[in-house]
Amino acid sequence: MKILVTGNQGYVGPGVGRYLREARPEAEIWGYDTGYFAHALSGALDSPEHVLTGQYFGDVRNIPDRCFEGVDAVVHLAAISNDPMGNQYEAVTHEVNQEASIACARKAAAAGVKNFIFASSCSVYGFAPGGARSESDELAPQTAYARSKVGTEKALVEMDRGGMIVTCLRFATACGMSDRLRLDLVLNDFVACAIAKGEITVLSDGSPWRPLIDVMDMARAIDWAVDRSADNGGAYLCVNIGSDEWNYQVKDLAEAVQNKVMGTKLSINTDAQPDKRSYKVDFSLFRELAPKHQPQVTLLASIDRLLVGLERMAFDDPDFRNSPFMRLKMLEGHIQAGRLSRNLDWTYAK
Repeated sequence: MKILVTGNQGYVGPGVGRYLREARPEAEIWGYDTGYFAHALSGALDSPEHVLTGQYFGDVRNIPDRCFEGVDAVVHLAAISNDPMGNQYEAVTHEVNQEASIACARKAAAAGVKNFIFASSCSVYGFAPGGARSESDELAPQTAYARSKVGTEKALVEMDRGGMIVTCLRFATACGMSDRLRLDLVLNDFVACAIAKGEITVLSDGSPWRPLIDVMDMARAIDWAVDRSADNGGAYLCVNIGSDEWNYQVKDLAEAVQNKVMGTKLSINTDAQPDKRSYKVDFSLFRELAPKHQPQVTLLASIDRLLVGLERMAFDDPDFRNSPFMRLKMLEGHIQAGRLSRNLDWTYAK
C-alpha cells in the first residue's frame, strides 16, 4: 500500500506518520509539505519524518501530478490551520484550504487513488445553541477557516470522483502533545499558562462548548479512513470525529488543568461577551462505523502528556503567546525575515 500525507510537517502530521507506520509496517508512506513549520520541533529526539518512506517539499497549491502516481490513499492535512491565521490571510486560506484541496482531490481521482481523506473540522457548526450537532444538521461557519472546510466538503460531494472513496473527517478541536507542538489551541494554551505563569486566564465567560480530540486519536481515525470501503458509510462520507464524552465547556477544561497543576490560579472573565463559536457534537455515527478506532486518550491523559512534553522541553516562557509556538507568530516571523511573501510563498531570500 502507498499512502501520501499532505501537510505532514504540521502539528497533527508527526503522530499520523508514526501511527500509520506502526499499523502498516509494510506500507510506503510519503509526506508532502511546504515546510513552514518543519523546523519547529518541540522536544523531539529525532526527525518525525524518519518513519516515512520519503518526503516531498512543495506548496500544495502547486503539487505535481506525479506525487499521486501509484498512490492508494491520500491523507490531506495541508491547510492554513486556525482562525487567527485564516482571519489574517483570508485569501490565502481560501486558496490553500479550499481551491488546493479540491485540486488535490481531482488529481488523486485522475491518478486512480482509491481513498481520499480530507481533514475537515467540527468548527463548521460554528454557533450551534441547543443539542449536539449531527452530520445532517445545518452548518454555521463563523470564520474563514471554517468556511473553507464547508466549501471543500461541498465541492467533494459534487465533483466527478470516479471510483475514489472520499471521507471528510470533521475533527473535534485538536489537543495534546506533538513533535511540532502548537500552543494556540485551547487545552494546550491552558496547560502552558499553568506551567509558565501559574495562572490560567479564560478570556471568555467559560460557557462555550468545545468538543476535543487528542492528536493520537486523530491519527487513529485517519488509519480507519485510509482503507474504508464504500459499504461502510458510502462512497462519500462526512463524519464527526471525536467522543461524546469529550464535549466540554471551556471552563471545565481550565478547571481540569488547574486541578492537575497544583497552585494554579484560575481567572474567568464572567463579564465577557458570549463567544459565537460554541457547539456540542454528536459522534454516534463514528461509533457505529468505526468501533475499533474510537478515541482512547482521556482528557486527563492528554493533559499529562502535555505536562511531560513541556517539562522535557524545559518550557517556562510566560510570553509564549508571542512566541513561535503560535502558528500565526511563526508565519509573521518568516514574513518579517523576508522568507515568505504576504501570499505565503517562499521568497528564498538569502
